[in-house]
Amino acid sequence: MIDPTAPGPDDSVWASWRARSPALTLAGVTRLTVVAAHPDDEVLGAGGLIATARALGIAVRVVVATDGEGSHPGSPTWTPERLAALRVEESRCAAAELGVEPPIRLGIADGRVAESEAEVAEKLSALLADQAAGSWCAATWRHDGHPDHEAVGRAAATATARLEVPLLEYPIWMWHWATPDHPRLAHLEPVSLRLTEHAQAAKARAIARFPSQTRSLSAAPEDAAILPEHILRRFTGPTETYFS
Repeated sequence: MIDPTAPGPDDSVWASWRARSPALTLAGVTRLTVVAAHPDDEVLGAGGLIATARALGIAVRVVVATDGEGSHPGSPTWTPERLAALRVEESRCAAAELGVEPPIRLGIADGRVAESEAEVAEKLSALLADQAAGSWCAATWRHDGHPDHEAVGRAAATATARLEVPLLEYPIWMWHWATPDHPRLAHLEPVSLRLTEHAQAAKARAIARFPSQTRSLSAAPEDAAILPEHILRRFTGPTETYFS
């Protein structure tokens, strides 16, 4: 279980690891599909990529597996249905900040994506099947430490392998529980996307569109922010990291 109140490793632990990662370029990319497990994953992990792609004239669409209704289990003030509606609207507003259409929603139950992994893979395959050469896909990392993130990553890996579409995987919770010498990272080759000031600003505006995650919903402990400031800092720097 990931505890967002825990401090996790200091940001400096990752600094040199990020710095020595080869640069990611989008040369030759004509269409990008960004897949998220929950509303906000697409912005935290790939908001800079989306903004960069749009600035280059690359067509981008976002696919979100769940509506995020499970982010505050036991909330005394918000029902899952009400929270889902809010998070869908937040994701729509964030997409507008990044210059893309509202996300495609797959309607999978939050917290249970692994049970529908084959369905997600089939839906992604159908979405990617009509794509021409130059299409790429980015999805949550299949070893991120959150079961929904990992299931989406596996489903995206299945779909892209079928169609020979290049896949980038972006970490979200890895920054919180791992360090660069973790065994899960031993054989991976990360790449870093250097973000322009424009991309960083667009991403910051998009992140701000998720107050349900960055602020407390109420004074109740069950309504505490999922993304407190010490976690948000990991997503506001000049680079984004991907595994390819």
